Amino acid sequence: MSAPDGSPVGTERSIGQLFASATTDLSALVHDEIALAKAQLKQDVKKGATSGGAFSLAGALLVFSLPMLNFALAYGIRTWSHWNLALCFLLSFAANVLVAVVLALIGVVFAKKAKKGKGPQKVAASVKQSAGVLQNAKPHPRPELAKDRSPEAIEAVARSSS
Repeated sequence: MSAPDGSPVGTERSIGQLFASATTDLSALVHDEIALAKAQLKQDVKKGATSGGAFSLAGALLVFSLPMLNFALAYGIRTWSHWNLALCFLLSFAANVLVAVVLALIGVVFAKKAKKGKGPQKVAASVKQSAGVLQNAKPHPRPELAKDRSPEAIEAVARSSS
């Protein structure tokens, strides 16, 4: 069995190996946070597109359907009520405006939901925090040599432990 860096379990790893492992893990964390930000941004864009679609549909309804709907509705009201034809046309126009207002309100609701989505901002703050941790991370200083130890003995120990 071995550790994630390939060294056998139970052996001591050097400060450099630990620092390299921490750097690799932190780099993977930053990559994962960026992927999360992309996914959350995709959701926010989808909500914005739904909002834009509802607004477009409301506009298209007013522009393209008013003439035909106004005539059909006005003559239908005239047939049922025997009111003045001008009043019947005004009522049919009011019905179309009412439908357009409902569609515009749906667009406003989805626009507010898209604006509230702060997923990428949260992830960006998390990435900055992770980067701050990495910038402040420094290996521990080596202890000073004891006066009775010779550099040759320390070099021999260093060679045997690596």
